[in-house]
Amino acid sequence: MSEAQSITGSKGIARELTAFQNNILVILAKEPMYGLAIKRELEDYYGTEVNHGRLYPNLDELVDLGLVEKSELDKRTNQYSLTDDGYEAVLDGIQWTFSKVVTGDDRAEEIHDLVDESYSND
Repeated sequence: MSEAQSITGSKGIARELTAFQNNILVILAKEPMYGLAIKRELEDYYGTEVNHGRLYPNLDELVDLGLVEKSELDKRTNQYSLTDDGYEAVLDGIQWTFSKVVTGDDRAEEIHDLVDESYSND
């Protein structure tokens, strides 16, 4: 079996993915990308090389799970985009994180500030 373990149901999918797979979904939440662009984003995040042998099997699994859609840009290049279920998986992860991090008004305000800052940078 690949990086994700047993997966059942849409919430189960989001909650059983590996951090690496979730990071791919988060990257694709911004816009569709081809494989090497995803690889570069992951390398920027991790600060180290991401091997093709790790990236593409995980992309294929996310496609098989219905979280990512794969289309052909040209004969050599595939484009990957988030499906509605993939977007829901990203939101589920964010919601769970917020439920653990936001424990009071001060923390809620910090999260609000982060959202405002991210939005203004786009």
